[in-house]
Amino acid sequence: MTEKRNICLVNDAFPPEIDGVANAVLNYADIISRSSRVTVVTPDNPEADDSVYSFPVLRYPSVDLTKLVGYYAGFPFSPEVQKRLVAEGFDLIHTHCPITSTMLARSLRDRIDAPVVLTYHTKFDIDIANAISGKLLQEEAKRLLVQNIDACDEVWTVSRGAGENLRSLGFEGDYIVMPNGVDFPRGRVDDTLIDEVTGACDLPDGVPVFLFVGRMMWYKGIRIILDALKTLRESGQDYRMVFVGGGGDRDEIVAYTQELGLSDRVLFVEPIRDRSRIRAWYCRADLFLFPSTFDTNGLVVHEAAACALASVLIAGSCAAEDAVDGVSGFLIEENAASMAAKLTELCKAPEVFRAVGDGAQRELYISWDEAVASAMARYEIVIENYRAGKYPRHTGLSDDLIHSIARSMDGYNRSVEYSRARMHELSESYRKLRREVLEQSQKLQGITADRENVQGRLTKELRSRFEDLAKYWERFM
Repeated sequence: MTEKRNICLVNDAFPPEIDGVANAVLNYADIISRSSRVTVVTPDNPEADDSVYSFPVLRYPSVDLTKLVGYYAGFPFSPEVQKRLVAEGFDLIHTHCPITSTMLARSLRDRIDAPVVLTYHTKFDIDIANAISGKLLQEEAKRLLVQNIDACDEVWTVSRGAGENLRSLGFEGDYIVMPNGVDFPRGRVDDTLIDEVTGACDLPDGVPVFLFVGRMMWYKGIRIILDALKTLRESGQDYRMVFVGGGGDRDEIVAYTQELGLSDRVLFVEPIRDRSRIRAWYCRADLFLFPSTFDTNGLVVHEAAACALASVLIAGSCAAEDAVDGVSGFLIEENAASMAAKLTELCKAPEVFRAVGDGAQRELYISWDEAVASAMARYEIVIENYRAGKYPRHTGLSDDLIHSIARSMDGYNRSVEYSRARMHELSESYRKLRREVLEQSQKLQGITADRENVQGRLTKELRSRFEDLAKYWERFM
């Protein structure tokens, strides 16, 4: 970068929440903070410990929806948060979620006149279909989503498939493919750590170990995995399957595993926040199973590649976008039979998935340092374009709403500041009056004390005179 910038990163999730986008924002912030100023803005989470980061994390009010969607849902229109953000004077706002976070970003742009970049990570049409019943309501939700995206100054996608998904929602603007990176270095962790992390699990030597890492949601293709594993068991093939992660469908997935009679071969591991320990699981496994057509990038596939672990992927999916079948990955059709056939084939030739794992490490790996360096270089172009007036002005109905909300929060902040100033004046007046009362009281106390001293001396003197008179009287009587 030509100069030290001040960047605002906004997202609906951040550690302790664990998912691909939260991990992306964490890596963006960590790398940007080495050369520039950066602030992460995200919903409040009572379990968060933001003191561990080298950059500030500003959290805004939230509602606990972890049992429903696995997250704390934020309320982005906080006057106090807006006031603090405006004071930062950011050069660019980078939002990583096209709903709540982007509304906050647009509101902030209204106040500081800085460009907004959106990275589109997730296929939101699937999220909308899962969250909203009724075709008309779903289409309206998509329309509002696209309006929010279109209001950004520049749009990035993490893959070509993500861009195609964005087009399918009705987005007609331009976008740039800006892939995410991996925070693992190339290579394996020490065998001692692998034994420490996985040693307590039933993983016999010589038995293939399959791995899944991510949110435990059905739309990740987990049913395909389990049904394929049932076929494998019935064929007599021994194996172990390890699921690492949590999510809203986890209990159902565990129950379905039991229903299929796979509980002795399928292990469920709670979410792991220590990245070195997750890396140990990638290094222990023989194949990574990721039959998801939901993910727009499949960051976990690139994490596996960093550890020379080959992935089984759905042909044509975003996760398989850069993989070549038999060279840097294994491609199957989107069904359990195709996965079962592929796993059966590979279990008979373990040297193949080892060779393809090396190919994945060579062809698919991209570090976060490389990815964020590309993003930061693009930041400069975005800032220059914005200041030159090359982006269209935002004058739609939703923009008017955002303008009104931003002005309302400004008005609230002004009223709060006035109230605080008035309270300060009243407090000062009260303290002054109290000091005067205390001073007068002390004077009165001083006068009273003097009077008592005079009375005491007079009494003592009179008593002495009476005593002398008594002695004189006795002498002459």
